[in-house]
Amino acid sequence: MTSKKLVNTVAGCADDALAGLVACNPSLQLLHGHRVALRSDLDSLKGRVALLSGGGSGHEPAHAGFIGKGMLTGVIAGAVFTSPAVGSILAAIRAVAQAGTVGTLLIVKNYTGDRLNFGLAREQAQAEGIPVEMVVIGDDSAFTVLKKAGRRGLCGTVLIHKVAGALAEAGVGLEEITKRVSAVAQAMGTLGVSLSSCSVPGSRPTFELAADEVELGLGIHGEAGVRRIKMASADEIVTLMLDHMTASSNVSHVPVRAGSSVVLMVNNLGGLSFLELGIIADAAVRALEGRGVKIARALVGTFMSALEMPGISLTLLLVDEPLLKLIDAETTASAWPNVAKVPVTGRKRSRAAPAEPLEASVSTTAGGLTSKRVVLVLERVCATLLGLEDHLNALDRAAGDGDCGTTHSRAARAIQGWLKEGPPPASPTQLLSKLSLLLLEKMGGSSGALYGLFLTAAAQPLKAKTDLPAWSAAMDAGLEAMQKYGKAAPGDRTMLDSLWAAGQELQAWKSPGASLFQVLTKAVQSAEAAAEATKNMEAGAGRASYISSARLDQPDPGAVAAAAVLRAILEALQSPGV
Repeated sequence: MTSKKLVNTVAGCADDALAGLVACNPSLQLLHGHRVALRSDLDSLKGRVALLSGGGSGHEPAHAGFIGKGMLTGVIAGAVFTSPAVGSILAAIRAVAQAGTVGTLLIVKNYTGDRLNFGLAREQAQAEGIPVEMVVIGDDSAFTVLKKAGRRGLCGTVLIHKVAGALAEAGVGLEEITKRVSAVAQAMGTLGVSLSSCSVPGSRPTFELAADEVELGLGIHGEAGVRRIKMASADEIVTLMLDHMTASSNVSHVPVRAGSSVVLMVNNLGGLSFLELGIIADAAVRALEGRGVKIARALVGTFMSALEMPGISLTLLLVDEPLLKLIDAETTASAWPNVAKVPVTGRKRSRAAPAEPLEASVSTTAGGLTSKRVVLVLERVCATLLGLEDHLNALDRAAGDGDCGTTHSRAARAIQGWLKEGPPPASPTQLLSKLSLLLLEKMGGSSGALYGLFLTAAAQPLKAKTDLPAWSAAMDAGLEAMQKYGKAAPGDRTMLDSLWAAGQELQAWKSPGASLFQVLTKAVQSAEAAAEATKNMEAGAGRASYISSARLDQPDPGAVAAAAVLRAILEALQSPGV
């Protein structure tokens, strides 16, 4: 079965993609009749060296995203994963020559088709009297034994674009640029790893991986790598990659050792989430610095992809100060990141959090809580929520991401950890305030924010008194805050439905002689009934409001969780010895 792609036609997808980039970037132009993009200010390059690169499409933003002042003059694109046509390469060379450039450097990734087609175009251009040189970039560090074809050209090629572009912008001649970038290319290495393959438009995935496997040392055309390894943590994968890239026994290694200064490039191969990319970047920085390697610059993003491949590549380039100046030189290329011109290593990465204000002493009047009672109640609540994790997640899948149980379990574990640190405050105000801060920080999601709001507001009426009417007022204050900021109302199929029903029953505490347990029991029963009733409600707030009511035939998980918390509180308070 072929993969789904958002294209107009398979045959025209490369043309459409390049046209889209040019349409949105006034500094680029297409060369009529060819799949070629050029700087729109070619005339400004008179007397300078032109830089042309390219290859198959499907590697976006490479190569056209790196056209601009201080980088490439133009690119020639082939069909997806296919070398560009000789005629188009030659047309691009002629176009920049006619603009008055003094020579052209072709920057070519080391693949047979690219070498042949760019090489043939170079020979023809030279026969026409156009000065043209060519550098072939092979930065792949996957192969421990050198193949006849040499090292493949990977994401490190982008760094060559940058160095060559800075030199050309500075007015350096063709021969000198060729010599210098050839030397730079020998001081870098790249290694990729992927969780699965990619698929060319109109085709099936290029290879298959088991659920517990990842591919190490793969190229950028969907081809398999040098070996398959078992799925592991990000830290373990990065360590394995760096070990492989820098091992002296590997003929294609990059000689990075303690004391080396490098540019680190963390490249998304196309389908990795930005969350995972950040985790990989952090792991790479920690691993390199742990080996005594100085990271002079770090580039993180998508630079050279392989369509939608969910993987990454790491590139290491050994640098000194003169080379760093070329990396730091200004460029208008749209895909080059805004990199800080300061070293990564040695920078302070955190600052102390502001100190919390000293708590005012709050007297514990009648109705105050003993630490033992608080601990027993909270432990019962935590155990209840942990036991409901799978059930709440199952209920939540009908309305979206299925993490309600996970969120509440996270809160329960945070409370359990807090209780181990020492006895909780006996003051109801301080207790609710502490729980609010804890849930806001640890629980996450809208549930954490709503419970935090509820507890913060509920703590205020308990500053002066802690009798039953004050607890009823606390419930009112918490519900009011939830409605004010959460924008939900009773009947909207949210956690508020359970809490609102309980709050209505707790109004009875405001009457003289009201019974703690009789009223609380009725409140819990009302909350449970309200939670069950949410399965017949149409969602008016929260993520479930975006789902058709016809698909919501189960109770709202937030309402179920809130009712369960109230039941746990009641049962804990009724336990012997509390």
